Amino acid sequence: MSPLRRTLGLIGALAASFSLLVLPAHAQAPTVTELRLSGVVDPFMANYVRGGIQAADSESAAAVLITIDTPGGLDSSMREIIKSVLGSRVPVICYVWPEGARAASAGTFIMMGCPVAAMAPATNIGAAHPVGVAGAIEEQKVTNDAVAYIQSLADLRGRNAQWARTAVIDSVSIPAQEALRINVIDLIAPSEQALLNEINGRTVPVAGGQTITLNTAGAVIEVRNMGLGARILHTLLTPDFAFIFFYLGLGLIIIELLHPGLSVPGILGLVSLVAAFVTFGLLPVQLIGIALLLASALFFLIELKHPGLGVPTVGGAVTLVAGGLLLFNPSVPSAQVRLWVIIPVAGLEVLFFGTVVNAALRARHMPPAMGLERLINREGTVQADLAPEGVVLVASEEWSARSVAGPLRKGARVRVVGVDRLRLDVEPIAEQAPAVPEPEGGKT
Repeated sequence: MSPLRRTLGLIGALAASFSLLVLPAHAQAPTVTELRLSGVVDPFMANYVRGGIQAADSESAAAVLITIDTPGGLDSSMREIIKSVLGSRVPVICYVWPEGARAASAGTFIMMGCPVAAMAPATNIGAAHPVGVAGAIEEQKVTNDAVAYIQSLADLRGRNAQWARTAVIDSVSIPAQEALRINVIDLIAPSEQALLNEINGRTVPVAGGQTITLNTAGAVIEVRNMGLGARILHTLLTPDFAFIFFYLGLGLIIIELLHPGLSVPGILGLVSLVAAFVTFGLLPVQLIGIALLLASALFFLIELKHPGLGVPTVGGAVTLVAGGLLLFNPSVPSAQVRLWVIIPVAGLEVLFFGTVVNAALRARHMPPAMGLERLINREGTVQADLAPEGVVLVASEEWSARSVAGPLRKGARVRVVGVDRLRLDVEPIAEQAPAVPEPEGGKT
């Protein structure tokens, strides 16, 4: 065999050996499914986490990594997430991340229920006292139930059950270093990859009383995102949007009151208020904040009686700002309405009541448009059903009209009885029976 052929054969053997060593290792790199629990814990988030854990199981992922940054949320959604974690056949790792994140309220319960609980530096956990939609502390039996639940989760995972009890009763919150020191969490890691490398080889519990040894070193992280529709709805359930929706709803309903019959502003206003109060029910709302917001609404409604920039407008603006600042429990600092949202909303409300409402009220008391009085007592025909508003044909022109005597069908004869700006008020003309002609030669 020639030297050249021997050299080529040696190179081929080395290449084959290299491929056997490298390619399988790359092909068999473990996969970790990442789920991002960010924002309010609501039904959209619960469905997302449950679906992600199920998908990780069907795809034989090495683990599920749930990154957490939440101010809390609904108790029912929180429990649904915890049930999904406890029932997972894939190891679940909960990680408060990135730096500056928090696991408050419902997030604390979820952390306690995770087989592996980790935090990034400069994060915090706690403030788990249950609160209600009006901001008042729920009755004692609800608190007792929350205490029992979080203690059972802590006992299950071998964590500090006494601190967990304090987090619920006294709403305490602690940073990551303190949480590690008193056995609330398992470790602190600066990044996701550092966390996966550090927990590699640990034995953790999964569903059915089984245990699995983690194989996460050098794992490939595959992020599973929430669906677009659910993500949009979930994003709207925030303190800032709740505050905006509240006053948007108020303004739209006032527009409906000033112009009855429009319907669309009233419907949109009602939807906005419902969205606001739904979000209030998901977050640690305070009673004083709700009271101040309602007081500000009352001030603005009083302004309708005395339009302009008077004392009620000033009172409404002041209580609006105060209500926004005190709307949520300060022990959950990230669940707050931001000042740069409160100030513009207050300014727009003052502008709205000081100019728009004032102009609308003046317009309602203006005399009818010049020249339209000539149409009073004129007769016409309904062109589009009056129910009670529609269109009539009077003096060879079409006019917006309103029936003062109930709905009228197209084709009905009407008489103009009044003018309201550019709208005619009409009433139906009683049908006259045709006269019966007398026979020739007089009566018989």
